[in-house]
Amino acid sequence: MEQITRGTLEAEISDAVTRFEKEYMGRGPLETKTYILEDLVIVRLKGVLTKAECQLAASSDPQDGRELIKRMRHALLEKGRPLLEVLVSDVLKVPVKSLHTDLSTRTGERVIIFSLEYRPTLPADQPLD
Repeated sequence: MEQITRGTLEAEISDAVTRFEKEYMGRGPLETKTYILEDLVIVRLKGVLTKAECQLAASSDPQDGRELIKRMRHALLEKGRPLLEVLVSDVLKVPVKSLHTDLSTRTGERVIIFSLEYRPTLPADQPLD
């Protein structure tokens, strides 16, 4: 039987979030990295903005463009939130308590933080620390 490690779980979550971004948001990130820290899961996505969003963020009134992008992306993520929470809880076998996110229109990075009901453990009851 293959040993399940923190790295394996982090990679599974990265793959699931990348699939979600591609299928639900219409475009996947250039890079995704996941970190499991006690009862938190932090997902960092790089290169999430489309070319059109980059143009909007750099328009003559970039503040309005950036706000529009953030509002639209936030609304889309909120609609897909239940699906994202299930993706993470299916991998870790732990319910998600809450989800927090932010998007930088300057760097094209998005951070998603999942707060879990409790700290996940490995099959042999070895805590993930």
